[in-house]
Amino acid sequence: MVSIKKKLAVTLLTAMSLLAAACGNQQTVQPADVKKDEAVVRTIQHAMGETTITGTPQRIVVLTNQGTESLLALGIKPVAAVKSWIGDPWFDHIKDQMTDVQVVGDETQPNLELIASMKPDLILGTKVRQEKVYPQLSQIAPTVFTENLGDSMIDNFKLYAQALNKETEGMAVLDSYDQAVAQTKAALGNKTSMRVSLARFQAGKVRVYYKNNFAGVVLDQLGFARPEAQNKNEFSADITKEQITVLDGDVFFYFTSDRDGETGASKTADEWLNSPLGQNLSVVKNQRAFLVDEPIWNTSGGIIAAKLLIEDIKTRFDKLSL
Repeated sequence: MVSIKKKLAVTLLTAMSLLAAACGNQQTVQPADVKKDEAVVRTIQHAMGETTITGTPQRIVVLTNQGTESLLALGIKPVAAVKSWIGDPWFDHIKDQMTDVQVVGDETQPNLELIASMKPDLILGTKVRQEKVYPQLSQIAPTVFTENLGDSMIDNFKLYAQALNKETEGMAVLDSYDQAVAQTKAALGNKTSMRVSLARFQAGKVRVYYKNNFAGVVLDQLGFARPEAQNKNEFSADITKEQITVLDGDVFFYFTSDRDGETGASKTADEWLNSPLGQNLSVVKNQRAFLVDEPIWNTSGGIIAAKLLIEDIKTRFDKLSL
């Protein structure tokens, strides 16, 4: 009987030892494909130098309207952002995606104290707007700046995707955009030979838009011709009413910068286009002068607006003949 008890005890002890060893192995051995993202350190080169970022940021504060769209296109909602130039506080085309996002001023005057209170692990901005406060921002969290805005949407998007550790997702977004450009360009066919004129009306001021701006770049990607007076690799220029002929072309798209209930820009547009000089423009005579949505065509400047702009262009040209 004693021999049987000893055998049982030895068997039980052996089983417990094997179980303990197995548990020990489970605690110390990890599958080869498990990675601790928070340990991955990356150095991002940008307009203000270089910034070291660890892992994938989770709490992002974005200080440009263009950058806000970059985040949303990548499936990321920022914890805070500067308000949209038009809207209360967001552009209509993104407001449904911006619920519970904290407003931290505007692009020209971000609220540093409020930004710090959000405890971000990444701040995205631009040198052209926030260069002076970069030192303070970089003390709050790792900060990455683009050089400028407007015509550099694609490069800026790539930089932000890199900073966010979302380069693969970013390439998918850009592939989708390129596909939209190619499909629309093919659908437009010979209509891209039509000379497209572009301008912005403000209160008491008119600005012709050349090729190096947001809408100008999209028009160029689609292959559109521009009037000779606008076929310049520049951003824009203010003009006088006596220079109104530079706005002529085969089709004229213009946007009015009325904000917060103001109507001065719309009044300027009416005064110019209804004047004897304006009525003499071929685009006015042929009823091909079209008021378009400024956030989509100008002030937003992001990848979401760019795709909406392409859709708008296609819809409008579907109704036009050569």
